[in-house]
Amino acid sequence: MSREIFKNIPKVDRILEWPEIAPLLAKQSRPEVLKAVRHALDALRDRLRQGGSNQAFDRESLIASVLAELSQRVAPSLRAVINGTGVVVHTNLGRSPLADAAETAIMNVTTRYSNLEYNLENGQRGRRNSHVEALVCELTGAEAALAVNNNAAAVMLALSSLAANRQVVVSRGELVEIGGSFRIPDVMRQSGATLVEVGTTNRTHARDYQTAVCDATALFLKVHTSNFAVVGFTAETSIRELAALGQASGIPVMLDAGSGCLLDLSPYGICGEATIRQHLQDGADVVTFSGDKLLGGPQAGIIAGKRALLEPMKQHPLLRAFRMDKLSLAALEATLRLYRDQRQALKEIPTLRMLTTPAGELSQRADKIIRRLRRSLHPAVTLLKQRGESSAGGGSFPLLQLETTLIEVRIDALTPQQIESALRRTTTAVIGRIQRERFLLDVRTLLDQDLPQLAEALAEAAAAPATEQT
Repeated sequence: MSREIFKNIPKVDRILEWPEIAPLLAKQSRPEVLKAVRHALDALRDRLRQGGSNQAFDRESLIASVLAELSQRVAPSLRAVINGTGVVVHTNLGRSPLADAAETAIMNVTTRYSNLEYNLENGQRGRRNSHVEALVCELTGAEAALAVNNNAAAVMLALSSLAANRQVVVSRGELVEIGGSFRIPDVMRQSGATLVEVGTTNRTHARDYQTAVCDATALFLKVHTSNFAVVGFTAETSIRELAALGQASGIPVMLDAGSGCLLDLSPYGICGEATIRQHLQDGADVVTFSGDKLLGGPQAGIIAGKRALLEPMKQHPLLRAFRMDKLSLAALEATLRLYRDQRQALKEIPTLRMLTTPAGELSQRADKIIRRLRRSLHPAVTLLKQRGESSAGGGSFPLLQLETTLIEVRIDALTPQQIESALRRTTTAVIGRIQRERFLLDVRTLLDQDLPQLAEALAEAAAAPATEQT
C-alpha cells in the first residue's frame, strides 16, 4: 500500500485548528476533544488499510467522525428515553416515572444540607427512617414500618432478623425467580434461614404448612408470584388461613407482596391485587413490598407490620448496608404524601394515572398526538391509529391486558425492524414494539413531556441513511 495515502492525513494539532473543530474546545474539555480526534484518526487509518489504494482521505468524513465520537463520549450513559411499549412499570426502562412532587422534593435536598439524621425538635441525632415511617403506618394501618433500598433487601433483612438459623415454610409454587435471576431460595439462603418447601407447584393447602411445623420453625412465608400466574387445577393458602394457623402455632406470618399496592384499583377494572392494608387486616404480621412499582415512587423496599417484629430489624447490622439514600427518601416521602388523597394520587402519580386512564380517553389522546406530530412531520413518515393492549408490568397483574390505542409508525423505504433500530438510536431514544410486522407506539405510556422529543426523533430517524438503520 502506498505511504502517500497516510501522508495526506493531517496531524492532530492541525485538525484542532479547523473552523469546524476549534469551537469545540470552548464547549468541551480539551482532553475529550483530543481523544475524539485521535479515535477518528485511528478509525480512518484502519479504513485506509482495509480499502487499499482505492480509498482516500476525506475531510468532511473525518469531521463527521470527530463530532460523532465526541457526542458519544460526552453523552451520559444513563439518560431519559421515551417509553412507547405500553408496559407501564417497565423494569428495563427504570420502572415508574416519579411524580412532580417527588422531583421537587429531590431538588430540595440535592444541593443543600438536610435533616436526614438530625432531630430538629431536640437538636440531637435522628433516624432517617423517621421521615417515612409514620406515613407508611398511616396508609397501611401497620404498627411500625421501615424503608430500605429495594424489596429484595427488605426480604433479606426481615428473614435475617426473624429466622436466622431457623426454618421458614414456603409453598413450592411461590419459589419464584424475579428479574436478573434473583431467586427467593437464594435470598433465603443468604439470610441464614433454612427453606422448607411444602405443597406442590400448583396446589398448596393449609395442612401442608401445619405438617411442616416443628420446634425450629420461625416463619410462615407467602410470596407474590410476580410476573407469572399458575392457572387451571390450582389451590393456594390465603393470608387469612395462614394467619389462623400461625396464631394457633405461635408462628408469625410474613408476606412478600412484591410490587405492593396502596389503593384499591378494582373500580378501574384492575382486579386481583389486594392492598397492603388489606394484607395486614387479613392477619399478615410482616409485609414487604417495593416502592418503585405499583406504588409509583423511587426504588425502595418497605417493611410494614407489627412493632415487636420490626424492632429487631431496626437494630440489625444489615440495615446500614440496605439503608436508603437521602434522594430516594425525599422522593418516597413526597410520593407517600400524595396517597393521603386518593384523587390526588391517581392524578399526580404517573404510574397510577397511566394504569387507570380509560380506553376512550387514550383514543382521543392518540388523535391529539398525531395531529401535533403531523405539524412538523418529515414527508417520509406516516402515522396511523390502531387498537391494541397494554400491560401493567413490574411483576404485578401478570394476566392483565388493558385496552389501549397504538400509533403505527411507517417510514418510507424502512422495514419495521429498521424503524425500531433507528428510533432506538436517536438523540432521545424511542422504545416501541413490533407486532404483526408493524412498529407501534402505545399512547398509554407516552408522557406529555415526551412529545417534542418524539417529533425530533421521528425526523431524525427519517433523515438518517437506510444503511445506518441496520
